Amino acid sequence: MIERLFEAAMWKTRFLVLSAVIFGLIGAFVLFVVASMDIYGVAAYAFDTIVTNAHPEHFHEDIVSGIIGAVDLYLIAVVMLIFSFGVYELFISPIDHSQVAKDDSKILSITTLDQLKDKIAKVIVMVLVVNFFQRVLHTKYDGALEMLYFALAVTALSVGLFFLGKVGKK
Repeated sequence: MIERLFEAAMWKTRFLVLSAVIFGLIGAFVLFVVASMDIYGVAAYAFDTIVTNAHPEHFHEDIVSGIIGAVDLYLIAVVMLIFSFGVYELFISPIDHSQVAKDDSKILSITTLDQLKDKIAKVIVMVLVVNFFQRVLHTKYDGALEMLYFALAVTALSVGLFFLGKVGKK
């Protein structure tokens, strides 16, 4: 009897992960809003610059960097969404709507912890790639050796993404 009570109490502790799910969804929502505000700010800056016929020195780099920064935030928000959906499905119950929509994409359907880890890892790698690209926009190259390092870094990223795409495929 004590064993059954203990096991029942232990089983109910799985609902503690609801806090991670709820705050993960809140974090994703906040990141989507902030990224959208960043895009709006970039658009307003570009519109104002075009209307006033001004042309700041690093205008194009600033615009692209701002948009890439927003994409970075969107990707992190997607990580939070995938995490929230995955933890809920793993510890609480499968989401009923995902079972009804058989024809929809199964990107948020997660059945194992390894599957959740793989999906999150792939999005995190994309966040790092986008972040790398954003930093490269403002890098100054003083010589051929620095350009060679940049080319090697891009090649390493490309090879890494190629192999990451092969993971899980037969």
